[in-house]
Amino acid sequence: MKNKKIALLAAVAAFSLFSTQGAFAQKKYDTGASDTEIRIGNVEAYSGPASAYGIIGKTEEAYFKMINDQGGINGRKINWISYDDGYSPPKTVEQIRKLIEGDEVFLVFNALGTPTQTAVQKYHNAKKVPQLFLATGASKWNDPKDFPWTMGFQPSYRVEARIFAKYILKNKPNAKVAIFYANDDFGKDYLAGIKEIFGDKASNLIVAEESYETTEPSIDSHIVKLKGTGADVFVNIATPKFAAQAIKKIAELDWKPMHLMTDVSISIGAVMKPAGLDASEGVLSAGYLKDASDPQWKDDEGMKKFMAFIDKYMPGANVSDANTVYGYAAAQTLVQALKQCGDNLTRENVMKQAAGLRDFAPDTLIPGIKVNTGANDFAPIEQLKMMRFTKGQWELFGDIISAETGG
Repeated sequence: MKNKKIALLAAVAAFSLFSTQGAFAQKKYDTGASDTEIRIGNVEAYSGPASAYGIIGKTEEAYFKMINDQGGINGRKINWISYDDGYSPPKTVEQIRKLIEGDEVFLVFNALGTPTQTAVQKYHNAKKVPQLFLATGASKWNDPKDFPWTMGFQPSYRVEARIFAKYILKNKPNAKVAIFYANDDFGKDYLAGIKEIFGDKASNLIVAEESYETTEPSIDSHIVKLKGTGADVFVNIATPKFAAQAIKKIAELDWKPMHLMTDVSISIGAVMKPAGLDASEGVLSAGYLKDASDPQWKDDEGMKKFMAFIDKYMPGANVSDANTVYGYAAAQTLVQALKQCGDNLTRENVMKQAAGLRDFAPDTLIPGIKVNTGANDFAPIEQLKMMRFTKGQWELFGDIISAETGG
């Protein structure tokens, strides 16, 4: 009898050990993840020439606080660590190293800027630390073969540029086009996209290409020069501060070209109001985000969730700033990818899940536009809708345009 009891106890102990080992084996962690937390790193332009984007990081911080208040992701709280790089590549390198080697973050999320993130892309991939859902639309982020640890978020600049070029060809086939662009990968991507669609007609259609540096205090002289070319189409490929300056100067010069502007500068609060609502009237762009200040979305379920979030976690925030709905959408997408990871919180798995998003619709995306990724397609959003700034609001028109079909 005694021997039977010993055997039974041994069997129970062995089973318990096996169960414990089995449960333990189901959980996998890389640096920055544990049973209790997921450390998420970020660099943002809280100061410097692109500081208008700083609200993105603040929105994401508030969103993750909401997630933590709801119990976290699969029981784990997000530990958000965000540093200012002033939109300066050398500072970005310093801050990213600090996040990865000092803070030992699990991944870096939605870090801002084409020149800044280009400076750390090879470092991220050598370290095998996800550079995930970058806040830049450069087409270079969709290169899973050469850079498997890097993925963008918003539609690529080149995709939007192609849509603009098609719009120009359809509506002004004999246009005289002046292109104003940032002298970096961001601006050059747009330039390339426009020329891809114009093709052999590019040399006849484009009457001027004028670049600017982000260190310039004012770009007024560039706009004066471009007006002098006699152009009747102005393509504005500038970050918020300079996009606003361009709109304002064009109005002062009483120049009235068809004005197409990059979607990175469509914020009513950060661009259109500083430039002047009257001056901004008629500006065209292409969008994928709802405008929280637009009454057309007041009964939209996704926007109701967004407004409830703002009321509780960012009271007093300027919802007319498109960067708030952007930050919310990006954070919601990261949370979805992390949820899909379950208890396998390895960096390899989070990239696998980020590349396995299917018809995910963040609350603040225009209805019909969805996040879709694949192992060979690291471009989460590849759909846009044209829009026109009218009476203080962005007015959507036409059909949703897919990058896959080009429009």
